[in-house]
Amino acid sequence: MSIDFDELTADDVSRHFGRRKALSRISFQTRRGSILGLLGPNGAGKSTMIAVLATLLRPSGGAIRYGTHAAKSTGSALRARIGILGHDLFLYPELTARENLAFFAGLYGARDAHAAADRALARAGLADRAHDPISSFSRGMRQRVALERSLIHAPRLVLLDEPFTGLDDASTAALVARLRGLRDEGAIVILATHDLDLADGLLDEALFLRDGRMLDAVARPEALRSTYRSIMGTRA
Repeated sequence: MSIDFDELTADDVSRHFGRRKALSRISFQTRRGSILGLLGPNGAGKSTMIAVLATLLRPSGGAIRYGTHAAKSTGSALRARIGILGHDLFLYPELTARENLAFFAGLYGARDAHAAADRALARAGLADRAHDPISSFSRGMRQRVALERSLIHAPRLVLLDEPFTGLDDASTAALVARLRGLRDEGAIVILATHDLDLADGLLDEALFLRDGRMLDAVARPEALRSTYRSIMGTRA
């Protein structure tokens, strides 16, 4: 079964770990062709929200809807439309960049996994390093390969958890350009970050989280650091 969707809706989503409320009644809606930022300090619930949206965690309350679809009823067909880049890059260091990407393309059923890997490496600007082992790559280069790994199946929903961590200026600029390209192609991009300077000017909407609660949602936020400080009531 193949599915698609144009919007993503979180309706009163909560997630508890015992007595700890990692998320408490979060609601928002976003559509294809947009980049939504989850902003807040450590412990705000950003990573938990990403995991729930990726169907890696079930909500303790509320629901996520992917268009008209729910995770429980669509299972693997829904996951085939989701790409996620988290703290773990899920790359095999002993394999080459091309071998890594071809492996994941094959998992998603690509007709020609090696051709898909070559296209992904070209998008990452790493075609000349295709046959080098991942263990020889810098952090920024590994991050670029991992991003393409998460996009190798052309997902509708792209989830990124602190993707700017450890990147140099060149890798950061490449990532920002790639995210804008995904938006132009009609993806739904959700980005969890605490780097306000890099997110400034990139987001179509920002959700401000603290202690698992959503304090505010701002469409097309400007002067992001000042807005963050005003909403959070802290120095940023």
